[in-house]
Amino acid sequence: MPHRMHLMVCAGTGCVANRSPEVRDALVTEIAKRGLENEIQVVTTGCNGFCGAGPLMVVQPDGIFYQQLSPKDVPHLVEEHFLKGRPVQKLMYVPPETRTPLPKMMDIPFFSRQRLIALRNRGLIDPERIEEYIARDGYAALAKALSQMTPQQILEEVKISGLRGRGGAGFPTGAKWEHVLKAEGEPKYVICNGDEGDPGAFMDRSIVESDPHSVIEGMLIGARAIGARWGVVYIRNEYPLAVQRLMIALEQAREYGLLGDNILDTGFDFDISVSRGAGAFVCGEATALVSAVEGRPGEPRARPPRLAQHGLWGKPTCLNNVETWADVPPIINNGGAWYAQIGTEKSKGTKVFSLVGKINNTGLVEVPMGITLREIIYDIGGGVPGGKKFKAVQTGGPSGGCIPNELIDLPIDFESLAEAGSMMGSGGMVIMDEDTCMVDVARYFLAFTQDESCGKCAPCREGTQLMLDILTRITDGHGTMEDLDALEEVAKVVAETSLCGLGTSAPNPVLTTMRYFRDEYLAHIGAHKCPAHVCRQLNTYRIDPAICVERGHGCGVCRRECPEKAIFGEKNQAHRVDATLCNKCGTCVDVCHFNAVIVE
Repeated sequence: MPHRMHLMVCAGTGCVANRSPEVRDALVTEIAKRGLENEIQVVTTGCNGFCGAGPLMVVQPDGIFYQQLSPKDVPHLVEEHFLKGRPVQKLMYVPPETRTPLPKMMDIPFFSRQRLIALRNRGLIDPERIEEYIARDGYAALAKALSQMTPQQILEEVKISGLRGRGGAGFPTGAKWEHVLKAEGEPKYVICNGDEGDPGAFMDRSIVESDPHSVIEGMLIGARAIGARWGVVYIRNEYPLAVQRLMIALEQAREYGLLGDNILDTGFDFDISVSRGAGAFVCGEATALVSAVEGRPGEPRARPPRLAQHGLWGKPTCLNNVETWADVPPIINNGGAWYAQIGTEKSKGTKVFSLVGKINNTGLVEVPMGITLREIIYDIGGGVPGGKKFKAVQTGGPSGGCIPNELIDLPIDFESLAEAGSMMGSGGMVIMDEDTCMVDVARYFLAFTQDESCGKCAPCREGTQLMLDILTRITDGHGTMEDLDALEEVAKVVAETSLCGLGTSAPNPVLTTMRYFRDEYLAHIGAHKCPAHVCRQLNTYRIDPAICVERGHGCGVCRRECPEKAIFGEKNQAHRVDATLCNKCGTCVDVCHFNAVIVE
């Protein structure tokens, strides 16, 4: 007898970190205690995307959505909802603007405004059970590709779809496959790039955790199209849950005869191995990744020759990222024309983004190409917390650019982002509010790329360090107008002469912040002030005597915690900061519970 209810408990990394396995176990225990185990089934799923609200659970078939669950909520939830049929409103999502609970998942704008292709199985299947993937048309595209299509027909459908690489460069996927197919040399290889190292990005990791078979099936179809017999998934070892579920999926695919020799009795042989990366950001670059897979240092090389002619072990190689491979099965199932009618003229289909930073709804979203920043940030992301003003969004990872508020209606596609000085990248979006210093943001991302530079080429090795030194001087209050000219000149040289994509795109945060927020650079240099009060060496600190006495009663916490002993005052009296002793560390701001310390 089928179960009348399925409890879909999210077990993506975010929810696992918030104790979702304990919630799942509590549900199983409580349901058994009530004698409901034959009526209600608990299912562990992958990431649902609404990461800031986890642990999450969706009750099917009604689609009732619960958030921020804890084990102590379970007995009441089982009693009220599953026994008495009364969904528990206090555990539902409440929009900040209405304060009215939204019972169903698809009533929540975060979910209702998305279009799922790569994330088509999100929250619907147990990623560790191949049977559930197959039940959702899994491997049907592979069967179609092997039994009804020639390699050339597969290739043509991908070309018709207009699918472009989702790893950052946006190169047409069908054209890449065709280059490998026509390249001389055997054997040929396919590689899945799962080395997602951008700060704030977790799209590819989530797909592997939630739906590993979609990636495997995409690689199988790609291998059939180009004539490859072996593939590699390169994935960061820092993603243990993704690695674990990928290994389980590969073993299950072999058991079902979907990997190995003579797949589906068609004479097609193909298998996949896993190569674990050690965390070097530069290994996300194609040639550096191949070098790492071969067991050599993860350093890029000059191109041409490109991987299509000279890739893994010197043979023709097709490399795409996780999201690109996951898009392939729906294209084969539904046809390239179906996919091509989504998106814009030159940017087809959908794109997965991670929303992080100053945003109410942190999480993972999939939207059609051409959607505007405004729609993503406000309609899906729920806007900026605390009533703060949206200031900028950084797209494309540490090598992307910062797009200002005045471009909030910019359509999100490859061409529009490039024109604005940014890039699609793998899909990270870091939202910033009015309290963000854009000079400090540029410095932060330069520090990241400089640290991750492999050092092989001088423009990147020396140029990123020089830019970082200039930015540090400016944020410390020692910058000059000559520094601005030097910063822009060095940035352009690095962008034009570096060996690989890490170096050529590293100046993007600098160039875009100088382009759109030049007034902040001028304030740092000319007025020795940080408008956002982020760069502490440019701040001055004073204590409001009225607040100190009336609210804090001269508590003295700031005086006791000041490392330079620069604060003076007695209990129940107003305290003061001696500017000649203050080292501007900001400790007084951090420890004052009454907001009596004023930053100027």
